[in-house]
Amino acid sequence: MFSYAPLAATLHKKGISRTELKRMIGASSATIAKIAKDEPVSMKVLDDICTVLECEIQDVIQHVKARKQN
Repeated sequence: MFSYAPLAATLHKKGISRTELKRMIGASSATIAKIAKDEPVSMKVLDDICTVLECEIQDVIQHVKARKQN
């Protein structure tokens, strides 16, 4: 599973709201909602985020290992 928790921290550090990010990358409300719910978004969206925030991918998304179910 992937988490966008690093994005929240990066936005906070840079003083940018999710609404402002939406405007900066030209994303839809649905895309921002997917990010808020840790749902998949396109690589293009991730590239746009990294470009406008001038950051690396690990500042946007992280892999979280799923727990094994017995």
